[in-house]
Amino acid sequence: MSGSTAPAEPFALPTGSTAVVYCEGQFGEQDGKTANGLVRHSERYEILSVVDSVRSGVDAGRLLDGVANGIPVLASLDEAVAHAGRVPDYLICGLAPADGLLSDDQRIVLLDGIARGMHVINGLHEFLNDDAEFVAAAATAGVTVTDVRRPRAKRDLHLFSGRIADVTCPRIAVLGTDGAIGKRTTATLLVQALNARGIKAVMVGTGQTTLIQGGRYGVALDALVPQFCSGEVEHQVVAAFEGEDPDVIVVEGQGALSHPAYLTSAHILRGSRPAGVIVQHAPKRVVLGDFPMVPMPTAASEIALIEAFADTRVIGVTINHEEMTGDELADAIEEHRTQLGLPVTDPLTRPAAELVDMVLAAFPALAAALSDPV
Repeated sequence: MSGSTAPAEPFALPTGSTAVVYCEGQFGEQDGKTANGLVRHSERYEILSVVDSVRSGVDAGRLLDGVANGIPVLASLDEAVAHAGRVPDYLICGLAPADGLLSDDQRIVLLDGIARGMHVINGLHEFLNDDAEFVAAAATAGVTVTDVRRPRAKRDLHLFSGRIADVTCPRIAVLGTDGAIGKRTTATLLVQALNARGIKAVMVGTGQTTLIQGGRYGVALDALVPQFCSGEVEHQVVAAFEGEDPDVIVVEGQGALSHPAYLTSAHILRGSRPAGVIVQHAPKRVVLGDFPMVPMPTAASEIALIEAFADTRVIGVTINHEEMTGDELADAIEEHRTQLGLPVTDPLTRPAAELVDMVLAAFPALAAALSDPV
């Protein structure tokens, strides 16, 4: 196959793997989704601690999911370095505010990390390598600053080509009804569960967090000129297909097709041409997370919009249980299952088999392949 479809490595690590995640005041919240994702899953870094003085003194896994994972939430970078016993290799900015910009206080902490000799990983829209103060500080300390969202040169980007037609395995997009609603987490858990079941699954990321976690295939879509968005999604899906020969490709969603500001779901649907879509929904949200003037859509309205917009079908719904009791979650799952006539589960509290069964019900050929002798 042509080398033109080789995955574009988002960035290379200069050294080591130990990391502290900075997420002051936002860990466990929507604007802390990068930190939340790294605590749950990271192939690239060994996460030692999270810095958030508001939530310090707790275990990060217990705060997020009720299960301890040994990653403490600490009050300051001083505490994080002391806990590590040496200066960790990386300081990762785990904040993901809507405007993608650093505050003055946040700048101070990242510059402090640089002065200590830590490489900085930045997933914001604000590129620190364009900031003279950060460039000078990094040069003085002999460390690197990586702007994960910085796109490649336009001559290296891809327009839609139609090569998605060469991808013969099913593509499943995990979309949602809002931003920061759990699409990436669900996509990650789905890929892990499928592989554990013997179905080779590969994930294509579409946001900065997946790239920071170590995703091999992906692009930060919201940093691109829109002209190239669907083409870049297509390119990464083709690269994943040719590079891995998977049984299924799972494409991470962004924003929502109905969202007034985060519109990249449209490019994901056009570029990946998914045969199936899973919709992530938070029943307790009344308004959009970053746009409280906009009411939340229902799962039913989002499904209707997706199926009208693209030649695809929604194969299931996943519930984000934020602000819900166990009984409320159980009721919401049953209510959505009954109203929509689709499989419904909560990926974080229900068995992973329910996610896999959702896919197998929609794509019986995958189930048949499991029963074939090797």
